[in-house]
Amino acid sequence: MVIIAFILISLLIGFGWFSYNKAAHTKWQVPREPFPEQWKSILNQEVLFYSSLDETEKQRFEIKIQEFLLNCRITGVKTEVSLRDKLLVASSAIIPIFGFDYWKYTTVHEVLLYPDMFDENFQFEGDSDRRILGMVGNQSMEGIMILSKETLNLGFKNESDKQNTAIHEFVHLIDKSDGEIDGLPKVLMDKQYALPWLEQISKETERIYAEKSDINPYGATNRAEFLSVISEYFFERPKLLEEKHPELYELLEKIFNQKMTDRKLAKKRTQIGRNDPCVCDSGEKFKHCCGSSHYKKS
Repeated sequence: MVIIAFILISLLIGFGWFSYNKAAHTKWQVPREPFPEQWKSILNQEVLFYSSLDETEKQRFEIKIQEFLLNCRITGVKTEVSLRDKLLVASSAIIPIFGFDYWKYTTVHEVLLYPDMFDENFQFEGDSDRRILGMVGNQSMEGIMILSKETLNLGFKNESDKQNTAIHEFVHLIDKSDGEIDGLPKVLMDKQYALPWLEQISKETERIYAEKSDINPYGATNRAEFLSVISEYFFERPKLLEEKHPELYELLEKIFNQKMTDRKLAKKRTQIGRNDPCVCDSGEKFKHCCGSSHYKKS
């Protein structure tokens, strides 16, 4: 009887553990289909980071792209969402965490693409002060990210400006994964690097205020914005960052577990004048449209 009771208890425990694991992972989907050739073509044309990878790395990037798109919706708000848009959003998510094989974006389930910049009330039409390019939601918007579609595309079209708003927002999301957005991504950063990191932020913020830094001034807003701004620089212009800010570059290599200067990023430099037509074909001047992201990022 004791043996039978023991067997029954073991079976019940085993069944309970199986049921728990099944319930805990039913919502997370994993890729089961081959990566489409059309997707590869778009990534090679549009995402410089992807085209710089070797074949083994590309396969890993592709799996991460599929996994992200299976578990996060990309929804257009008064704008159409193309396959290219979806792949650019997914690439923006994967680039910062590519150095971590098991990373999953479990805290975001939808990315809303707005046609243009928006205000604090999520309005992108009318006479309001619309200067926000991207936002990680909280409270009633928890689990949702909002991005300007035009700015998303500009981030990948202009590869020489050290800016990519979508990467900026996903770094905020990574920062938030330890419970708060504070510029200290504890899930990625070893404790031994925290103090040197804070010292570098303080040092460079002073240089920004003194107008002696080439880092986007928006990075001086607070530590969280500094992390996201310098991360854009790290992934867009790593060799320039290493040249001008070697200590920051070295710390970012450790945070993201990626040696970006080893990547062959052949930048296509795009010269856009303030009064040139905007690259998004809106009909407005660059300084009044997507160009505002170069000076007033929110």
